[in-house]
Amino acid sequence: MTVTYDYAGKTVLVTGGTKGLGAGIARAFHAAGAEVVICARGPAAVDGTRFVQADVRDPQDVERLFAGLDRLDVVVNNAGGSPPAPLASTSPRLHARVVELNLTAPLLVAQRAYPLLAASGGSIVMIGSASGARPSPGTSAYGAAKAGLHHLARCLAAEWAPDVRVNTLVVGLAATETAAPHYGEGDGMGACVPAGRIATPADVAEACLWLAAAPRYITGAQVTVDGGGEIPAWQHLVSHADS
Repeated sequence: MTVTYDYAGKTVLVTGGTKGLGAGIARAFHAAGAEVVICARGPAAVDGTRFVQADVRDPQDVERLFAGLDRLDVVVNNAGGSPPAPLASTSPRLHARVVELNLTAPLLVAQRAYPLLAASGGSIVMIGSASGARPSPGTSAYGAAKAGLHHLARCLAAEWAPDVRVNTLVVGLAATETAAPHYGEGDGMGACVPAGRIATPADVAEACLWLAAAPRYITGAQVTVDGGGEIPAWQHLVSHADS
């Protein structure tokens, strides 16, 4: 079964929309007919979108980003991420910046977007992470921030209903430009996923299209996009012991 979406006449903002999951999400909304605005710290371009250079951790940049918008139907709070950052050996400043990017920035964007979304009956999709739902060794600040983002979405869904829907995609292992430092080279990580491969930007984008168009009663939801989860290491140990 093929599902199609019509976002003609809608305006969609995708933060961090110049690469990785964000670029895939931006392209999908553009293909569905939306006017798509993307932002990132560095200049870049995605065909069919309007780019605004902005650091969403900076309230002044957020204000400038929204100053050019007179309508908004969907916000995808995608900007985020972290380099490998073991807690004991990483500077406090880097940990703080990771939390700002993955938790504070989505809060600032959502806060500024609220009047426009309330006027259009729009919705926010938070791009969460499996790291916020299970231990995240080596990226503890990131995992903690994503756990906070999941909770923030639930809080905003309750606070802003029924005017604005707020939902979360909890994304598992995903193939992006920055995946190699975390997962290593090659496609061996697919063996850790029941679906047999890690997620692509297109997988996450399709889930975004659906969630942004979901019935108005669906708010405060967490939709997991992880191919069935991550197979625990003990299962591999058991299988090796039995062979």
